[in-house]
Formats: sequence, C-alpha cells, structure tokens
Amino acid sequence: MRIEKDSLGSLRVPEKVYYGIQTQRAVDNFQISGLKLPSRFIKAQGIVKLAAVRANRSLGLLDRKQASAIERAALEVIKGIHDSCFVVDAYQAGAGTSQNMNANEVIANRAIELLGGKRGDYSLVHPNDHVNMAQSTNDTIPTAMYISAFGALKEDLIPVLTGLRDALSKKAEEFDKIVKAGRTHMQDAVPMRLGQEFGGYAEAVGNDINRIQNASNALLCLPVGGNAVGTGINAHKRFKSTVLKEIRKITGIEFKSPCNSFESIQNVMPALEVSASLRGAAVTLTKIANDIRLLSSGPRTGFAEIILPAVQPGSSIMPGKVNPVMAEMLNMVCYQVIGNDTTIACAVQASQLELNVMKPLIAHNLLFSIEILARGVDAFAKKCVKGIKADAKRCRELAESTLAMATALNPIIGYAAAAEVSKEAYLTGKTVRDVVIEKGILKKKEADRLLDPMRLTGK
Repeated sequence: MRIEKDSLGSLRVPEKVYYGIQTQRAVDNFQISGLKLPSRFIKAQGIVKLAAVRANRSLGLLDRKQASAIERAALEVIKGIHDSCFVVDAYQAGAGTSQNMNANEVIANRAIELLGGKRGDYSLVHPNDHVNMAQSTNDTIPTAMYISAFGALKEDLIPVLTGLRDALSKKAEEFDKIVKAGRTHMQDAVPMRLGQEFGGYAEAVGNDINRIQNASNALLCLPVGGNAVGTGINAHKRFKSTVLKEIRKITGIEFKSPCNSFESIQNVMPALEVSASLRGAAVTLTKIANDIRLLSSGPRTGFAEIILPAVQPGSSIMPGKVNPVMAEMLNMVCYQVIGNDTTIACAVQASQLELNVMKPLIAHNLLFSIEILARGVDAFAKKCVKGIKADAKRCRELAESTLAMATALNPIIGYAAAAEVSKEAYLTGKTVRDVVIEKGILKKKEADRLLDPMRLTGK
C-alpha cells in the first residue's frame, strides 16, 4: 500500500494500481452495483485528456517532458491498457467527479512512472493541476459521453440495423410471389403477399436508421472548454478552439462547440434526443419480433406461415419443442431499452441551475442501450431473419379461406350483400368463392378471376 493525501486527509491506496486517493474514496463510498462505465466511455475520456494536454502544450502552459508523459499515458488509456484501473461504480458522485478523477489519477500516475518517479509523487505530474488543466468534470464527462455514444452508434448500431434492414428486404424479394391472408385487429383481412409484409418491416427499420442518424448529429456539439459552468474559468482564451481541433484530429469526426456553453453544461439534451430515437427503434423491433413469433406459431395449432431456424431446444419437459428464441431475446432487449429511456428522461430533467449532476447514470444507460441493441439486432438478423423459410401452401390456403375475400365483391353486389356472403361462408365453413358460385352470384370463371388472392394484392 501507499499513503496519499487530499483535502480530507490521508488514505491507503494499493501500490499496484494507477488510480489515487480520490478514486479510492469513491470505491469505498460507492459499492452499489458492481457496474462500471464501459470501455468506450473510458476510451473517450482518454481522448479528452489527450486533446487537452496537446492543447495546453501548444499554448505554452505545460512543460514539454511533463506533457509528453501525460500524452503517452492518455494514449495508453485510449488503447484500453488501463481499463482495469477504472473502478468507480456507475452509481457514483454527482456529475461524474469520481469518474473524471479516476481518469486524471490513472494518467497522472502512469505519467509519473514514465518520468522515472513513483506512483503518488504528484510533484512530478498532478492529477488536477496538469492532467485536468483547463477542464472540469462538468464539461469533460458530457464530452466523453457524446464522443463515446457517437462512436457506438456509427460503428456498432447503425451497421447492424442496416444489416437487418437488408436481410428483411431480401426476404421481401424472396417471398414476393407468396400470397397470404392479411390481418387487422388480429382478425382475417384482405389478401396480401408475404413479401409485402416483410417489405414493410424493412422500411420501418430503415426509417429508424434515419431517425437515429439525425438524432446523433446533436452529439457533435461538445461542451469541452466551458469548464465548470460555461465561463471557461482558468482556461486559456484559445483553449476551447484548440482542444476541439485536437479532438477532431484524434477522432476524425467534425465535432464542434455548442452555440451556448452555459446551456450545454446545464442540460444533457443530446443524450435525451438519441435515447428517444433508440426507444423508437425498440418499439419498431418489438413489433417485428412479435409478428415473427405470431407468423411462426404452431407448427400445427398456430399460423405456421413461416418457419424459423431451429437454434436450440425449446422445452425442458416437452420433447421436440422449438421456440422463437431469437425473437424473444430481441423483445427483452427492446423492453430494457425502453426502460433505459425512461431513466434517461428522468435524469435529464433533473438538471438544476448550472448543472445536471446525473450524467454518469445517463451515460451508463445510453451506452448500455446502444450496446444491447447492437448485439441483439445482430443476433436476430443472423440467427433468425436470414434463415426464415415460408410455407407457401399454408399461406395460400389461409388467403383463400379468409372471409375478408368478400371485400372484392363490394363493387359488384354492394357491401350489404357481400356481408351476407361472408356470413354464410363463416356459418357453413365454405370459402367466399364457393358461396358465390353455389348461389349463382358469379359464374365459376368470373369468381376465379375476381377472387384470385394474388390479383387482390395489387402491385
């Protein structure tokens, strides 16, 4: 152990770790969930600290050797080398002060080591004075949140949603000639093609991709440089523009300053906007997953219009049972995302005066939603959608037996008469086509043409 001191006194810190006394206090105080902010967030913290040290060095505010050591340490954080030293619980001190100090201390102690000193000798590199120079928890934590969330959306979620959309589109093409019964209110409706149904799913996912991409643009405005409340206190007048330039160099992304630094620290609206778009995607995906479960229900007592890939046994007691497990998994993921969005909404509206102190909770839930959506959608597309097969015979039988087929008779005999035909078909167990032929309403050839399910599905 080593002894470190802060404004509250002294504390023992494990000698082998790079974090320091303030992180240790957080570990002692916040033994809550065992959950930590993810590696993407830690990497983003490293990006912020790397950009800051480069900015301060270029402005002549840091010794070159000192700055070079801090830079090397920050690069190691970005590479994930020190992830195990980021130990603060997700439920921690408001605004993320503990999380920011965790990064400052890890980078400071590693820089001290690189300069030949011993961990804890902050005369060489100080966590606050040097690593955190011109920064505050209040601007660096939301900046790390936005950088990490933007990267996760761009690199993880959007590609797999695009993959799902494309997989559904391929099924739409594959099933385009398969006629089936449509259903509204969970009751028989007019015929449609199975491809049309899957095409609707593909379009819905595509719309969500657009909404998420549009929402992600809000993450491009980074509050870094605003410091504690937006005034940029203790920062060089060119620090904000310089640090943003460095972040753009490091990430290759055109981040920019917000229109108003005070608003960007008071509120966390970009996170709320993105979370709302994820909630929308979760609603869409829930609908698709539920439909897949219904359409594959059976195989003998349900719809049984499609057959899902069998990926594992479905029962511990019923031999041979296979369940729509990938769709069920996706439902669970979506419900969690919707719950996370409620948490984020509550946390974002908790802003008071010059600061929102719920940022660690917001970051945790936002990044968690992106992560599980990306993984869930990817598994659903690869292990379910791509392997779906259609039972064309079953689909055709149900299409021809739907009582809503009588809708096609409206222009010929009127709604009321067509309703009587539908009613008789239901009571006798016959098809609408059989009834109109038997009653002489239409000749067989005309009935075959007028009541051809495929013709009724349009283009």
